[in-house]
Amino acid sequence: MRLNQVMLPALNIAESKDFYVRMGFKLIVNSAHYVRFWVPDNDATFSLHAIEPDDETGQLPEVAALQPQTVIYFECDDVDGKVAELQGRGFVFEQLPQDEAWLWREARLSDPSGNVLCLYYGGKNRVNPPWKVR
Repeated sequence: MRLNQVMLPALNIAESKDFYVRMGFKLIVNSAHYVRFWVPDNDATFSLHAIEPDDETGQLPEVAALQPQTVIYFECDDVDGKVAELQGRGFVFEQLPQDEAWLWREARLSDPSGNVLCLYYGGKNRVNPPWKVR
């Protein structure tokens, strides 16, 4: 099996589409309620599907409680360089690049709908950490 794509909820599809295009992803499907992107550095894709916000909170319905556990990871060979590039284009990061205990370097930001994105570099530890199951 191969992972085909990940689909994220979007409260404002136009705003979210612009966010990801500005990040450098290539738009391959564009409709009023659904957009899909190609990740230029490989064959991965991901999509956004328009949803209505929760009437009381204005946030993603039902998903809001899960958001802290849901993170979309984008691997970068140079996390610091990519963060600096994106900051130069106006992106705001909640976490600047830092080395983590699991041996990855990570930075985090959120898209307009509150989906958490992690830009990271794992190097050899991405699939072969010292504690890998043998």
